[in-house]
Amino acid sequence: MTTSSREQQDRADQWGHTAGVDPLDKVRRPRDPECDVFLTGTVFLDIIFTGLDSAPVRGTESWARGMGSSPGGVANMAIALARLGLHTSLAAAFGDDHYGEYCWDALEQGEGIDLSLSRTVPGWHSPVTVSMAYEGERTMVSHGHEAPPEESAPAVPPRARAAIASLVPGRTEEWIADAARHGARIFADVGWDDTGHWDLAGLTGLEHCEAFLPNAGEAMRYTRTDCPRAAARALAEKVPVAVVTLGAEGAYAVDGSTGETAEVPAIAVEALDPTGAGDVFVAGFVTGTLAGWPLADRLAFAGLTAALSVQEFGGSLSAPGWAEIAAWWQAVRTRSGQDPAALRRYEFLEPLLPGAARPWPLRRAVPTIGFRRPA
Repeated sequence: MTTSSREQQDRADQWGHTAGVDPLDKVRRPRDPECDVFLTGTVFLDIIFTGLDSAPVRGTESWARGMGSSPGGVANMAIALARLGLHTSLAAAFGDDHYGEYCWDALEQGEGIDLSLSRTVPGWHSPVTVSMAYEGERTMVSHGHEAPPEESAPAVPPRARAAIASLVPGRTEEWIADAARHGARIFADVGWDDTGHWDLAGLTGLEHCEAFLPNAGEAMRYTRTDCPRAAARALAEKVPVAVVTLGAEGAYAVDGSTGETAEVPAIAVEALDPTGAGDVFVAGFVTGTLAGWPLADRLAFAGLTAALSVQEFGGSLSAPGWAEIAAWWQAVRTRSGQDPAALRRYEFLEPLLPGAARPWPLRRAVPTIGFRRPA
């Protein structure tokens, strides 16, 4: 194991996403797939600057009070899933530069993610994103080139309980249909439609999805509605479960097969950086779904994990594990003035939580790619 690998593993052990919690323990069977979740996409090296008083001003130099580096892009989702105890397989292309080596090490050795379907591409450099967080918002600058086509998703995805797709208007991803045919439950989110068409029919792969999780702006544009809840109900006519995230208001979900609805308010927190919060939300919802939790519990857990993530900087750096969740629960239960009804909303998590050895909030972010130290 390289020096950076040892550092990643030390941090994994220290912060508890290897705390031994298996949220699927009660539903696992001998013939189940070894892989809980499969996903594919582009891995970026994220460099995050925080503690900026304002957006950078043209012609000036700005100094940030904090920074971090981590794998980003699809790695945000993969790490969020792995830290919640799901056996995660990622197919991605990695550059053969030092950035690519670091990202591979951080994911495989530090987070325990299966990269057997990933490839290092000779002569291809790693995509990079610089994210600047200020006033609860973020500004990003990215650079990268498409990996060679033969280094994209595998022709046959692995057998898995679930797969997560990011749908792109007008783009067909054959692996989604293959994964669904092999029994994977498909969860999908979507990005901004740069074409401006906002046509649901153009989201190839949506017909295979068990759950679709857009944000409110995306959902209303795709359904031509002016209310996020109406948008969720309209989407539930296209997919079994529609989940619309409402930002500071929480999230709303509709199960189209049963007519059940659920709405959970957001947890009030001081947001440092929203980078990756959407990925963490999806990871939380997938975890609860595979564990067989009721719709409202899945929604509450997804919102909780997202709320914990925005209190740290950086996408994958901030994804919470079970130690963070346990520490938060211990803190809120002992804090005066808490709403008993709000606390009861999260009591379903108690049987899963490890003992919290450190006070909340826990700090997991690290400042740079890796420190050299003697072997």
